[in-house]
Amino acid sequence: MIKSMTGYGRARAVINGREIIAEIRSVNHKFFESSIKLGRAYTFLEPELKQMLKEKISRGKIELSLTVYNLDTPDAEVTVNLSAARNYINAAREAATGLGLEDDLALTDLFRIPDAFTVIKSESGEEQLKEDIFAVVREAVDKFIEMRTAEGESLKADVLEKAQNIERMTALVEQYSPESVGAYRTRLYEKLKEILSDNNIDEQRILTEAAIFAEKVAVDEETVRLHSHIAQLRRMMDSDGEIGRKLDFLVQEMNRETNTIGSKSADIRITELVVDMKSEIEKIREQIQNIE
Repeated sequence: MIKSMTGYGRARAVINGREIIAEIRSVNHKFFESSIKLGRAYTFLEPELKQMLKEKISRGKIELSLTVYNLDTPDAEVTVNLSAARNYINAAREAATGLGLEDDLALTDLFRIPDAFTVIKSESGEEQLKEDIFAVVREAVDKFIEMRTAEGESLKADVLEKAQNIERMTALVEQYSPESVGAYRTRLYEKLKEILSDNNIDEQRILTEAAIFAEKVAVDEETVRLHSHIAQLRRMMDSDGEIGRKLDFLVQEMNRETNTIGSKSADIRITELVVDMKSEIEKIREQIQNIE
């Protein structure tokens, strides 16, 4: 199933005296990269959270944000770091004096000071906390993957539509290519007739020149490979697992075949088709950059 590399998921729950909020979002990235924003009291969970994300997500730049509010937390001891609090308050008062501001510090301002308070939890409370947090994070990840999957389906439909356009234009190239050889043969005949000023023209020479021209402008191999690439793209879009890198390589090959057709063509109709084909291929390339 196709998944987009961009997505968002959020989950919230009140469990065992805590309000836990988990948010996960991602943007495009060639590889898996994660960052986790946790309060200092929960950093011990970071390695396991990263491992869980890596098991569920293969590509993308992932950001997980976790907020925990202690509503009624049992088995916990709160201590105050008086030294840190004193230093912050002294610095604030010094700034107020220097700037001519009113000193309106209050007791509630202590709660805004980083590291002023430390919550020490018992071992049993820590295990329960871990279980509760992981339950909420898993819910957020599930919603995140659900959104990625929905966006992936939209990407798939768009890519397949553009692939169909390319296939249709490839068929037109196959139709016009023999016609351009016939037109060249006619032009060559008329040119020789004009130069020689009579009808005594070596038909074999005309056929030889036309054959040489046909060999130079033949695009049969390129169109056959294009059809094959498009068929492979359709199979990949219906497959499971990580396909973003494979699609990127396949689109490069499609672009290479199209460029070769353009370099061989002397038919303005084919040249115009090549321009349109390259435009559609570029649109596909932009879309697959967002596929996991």
